Amino acid sequence: MKTILCIGELLIDFFCSEMNVNLVEATHFQKQAGGAPANVCATIAKLGGQAKFCGKVGNDAFGAFLEKTLVEAGVDTAMLVKGQSPTTLAFVSRISGGERDFIFNRGADETLVMSEIDRKELNVEIAHFGSATALLSSPFYDTYMEVMHMLKKRGAFISFDPNFRVDLWTGREEVYRERTDACVALADFIKMSEEEFVLYGKPVPHGKWFAVTKGQEGTWISNGEECALIPSIDIQAIDTTGAGDAFVGAMLKQFADYPTLEMLNFQHFKQLTQFSNIVGALTCTAVGAMTALPTTEDVVLYMNNKK
Repeated sequence: MKTILCIGELLIDFFCSEMNVNLVEATHFQKQAGGAPANVCATIAKLGGQAKFCGKVGNDAFGAFLEKTLVEAGVDTAMLVKGQSPTTLAFVSRISGGERDFIFNRGADETLVMSEIDRKELNVEIAHFGSATALLSSPFYDTYMEVMHMLKKRGAFISFDPNFRVDLWTGREEVYRERTDACVALADFIKMSEEEFVLYGKPVPHGKWFAVTKGQEGTWISNGEECALIPSIDIQAIDTTGAGDAFVGAMLKQFADYPTLEMLNFQHFKQLTQFSNIVGALTCTAVGAMTALPTTEDVVLYMNNKK
């Protein structure tokens, strides 16, 4: 079984326990583990795969909580670094339709440097670069790109999700586009939201596996030659946090199950997307990006009940 490396932020999500209020009105919060690459790792492990996380937290109580959460989820934390800066925090409230209002208080994740990474641990066949914060600033941006280039040269299968957050990029949209373009050029599988795809603004590159998640409509996929819309499932969304990450984790777990990814064709890609849509949708039926993740058995049970 192939090990999948995910690099990026690991943080605390403080979820507002009140429904349909923004952060101005919110008063009560619950602590949850979060961070897009960490969510992807947890999904892979929950589905029975092998996932390794690379990132940095503070040497504080929140960092210890996050490490414990990943270990309990079955994620390899050998590449988790603890530093002097405090652990990154995000405050999240749920508004209509399960959508979110959130604020980042950035800390340790942006300080990860290459000298803190054990290069022997980078011997992987699949790597996911899906950080919401990695493209923002150095030193982490430099580290992120150096690892991506290194693994590409080694022949690893590269997955990329830009995880665009408008509040983080206001006034720097052109920088975001340039950095996203550079990552897309290196990636084999790219997942974007509709908003991200509009910002990308280019045709799907030939020979790359591209997935654009469209919420309740499903996921539009293409390899630059063929395209299809794979429907989602009808659920009552409670919290959409981590749904896209769960989708990516499900895709990567299935990629890892292939003896060789050269065997993958567009029909296979459609089937993988159908399964991943269900994983992403079921994640929306409970609160918390990691705590709401379904198992493979949950997905199979859902599919059997719909037959």
